[in-house]
This record gives sequence, structure tokens and C-alpha cells, in this order.
Amino acid sequence: MNKSDSIIYIIKEFNKCGISITETQASKYFTFYEMLVEKNKVMNLTGITEFEDVVRKHFIDSCVRVKLSGTESVMDVGTGAGFPGLPLKILYPNLKITLLDSLNKRILFIDEVVNTLGLTNVELIHGRAEDFGVNPKYRERYDAVVSRAVANLSSLCEYCLPFVKVGGRFISYKSSASEELMAAQNAITTLGGDKNVDTDEFSLPGSDDRRMLIYITKRFKTPRNYPRKAGTPTKSPIL
Repeated sequence: MNKSDSIIYIIKEFNKCGISITETQASKYFTFYEMLVEKNKVMNLTGITEFEDVVRKHFIDSCVRVKLSGTESVMDVGTGAGFPGLPLKILYPNLKITLLDSLNKRILFIDEVVNTLGLTNVELIHGRAEDFGVNPKYRERYDAVVSRAVANLSSLCEYCLPFVKVGGRFISYKSSASEELMAAQNAITTLGGDKNVDTDEFSLPGSDDRRMLIYITKRFKTPRNYPRKAGTPTKSPIL
């Protein structure tokens, strides 16, 4: 499939999901795809490399049914190769987005992508959420925090909720997490989240892959003793 056909394919696949994108946006997704698979030859960024799979399981998966109405600032915690943050930035160019990851090689790759695509209002941070979550520059500064990171929801809440403004939301991307959600109730309320959590379960368009978006609204400030020191949220999640 040549570039022109690939761009048309991306537009059609987004349209199938009820998302309208321009040719310029589709071209940015295609360039991101090319850079991803090229860099993946020398460093482990993703196990998904086929074009159609990247479009569906990375680009569309990052964007489909995600509610960002009224959102101006977003942080992506544990962004990895840039998901879901970069696809969201391409779809919503006016977002101010911060991408955080603990591996500098991934941040350097994302920086290349951001510069190549000409994206603005993108901040990249190399570091751990536990360290930056106590930094006044970042703590409780974001309308929304998103994460597709592979961690249990209790741990993710401790990583992500400290960055969310009161009244903002933490949006967790999961394949299925009903049991995790039940186990995370104490963590959610301890860290300032509303005990009434909104969820959206669906199949990823064009596949049988199940997805769940978990929306946790921040109702009060996270206590000063959270997040705990690096590694603790994973080793000893709040139960």
C-alpha cells in the first residue's frame, strides 16, 4: 500500500468509528507509523508493527470513544512509544499535552516524532510519576490524565491522580478491569477520586478485542503523603 492509499485507509478507518479526520491529520498518523516501525528495528517500542494493526490497535484505540470535551491540558503517564498521548494530540491539535515516561530512549524517540510532525504545546518528561507527582509545577495541574500503562488500577491511581486538578479526570485505558475496579475503590477515594466511577466497555472496531475506559473524577486534593516513594505504588498498592 503506497502513502496515498495508506492515508485514505486511515481516514476511512477513523470514519468507521465515527471520527472525522483531515488528510493532514491522516498524513501525520502515517508518518508516525513509519517512524515507529523504523525505530522499532533498533529498540523495543511495540510488538504491533503491521500497518493495519497499528492504525487500529494504537491510533484508533488511543482515540475512540475517549471523552475530552472541555479539556485543555492532558498528561499521559507511562506513555511508552507515545500512546495514547500523541494520537490524541494529532486528533485534537489544540490540546496542551505532557508525555511522561521513565525510559529516556522512548522520550527521545517521541521528541523526534513531535519535531517531524510539527506538533506544538507538547512537553516531554523523562522520569517517574512518583517523583514528578510531588512537584508543584505538575501536581494537580491537568484537566485530564490518561494512561494505557500496564499496571493494576490501584497503582495507576497513585501514579496519575496526583496530577489531576480537582474537578478533572483520570482516564484509564484497559482491556477489561471489572475486578481491578472493585479492588481499587479504596485507592480511588484515598487519593481524592469520586467513588462513583464511570466506565465505557466496548469492542475495538473491526475486531473482537474488548476495551474499557475508566473515568475517575477528582473530588478533593490528593493527600500530601501521596504518591509514595518510587516503586512503592507497584509493590504495595493501596488496598
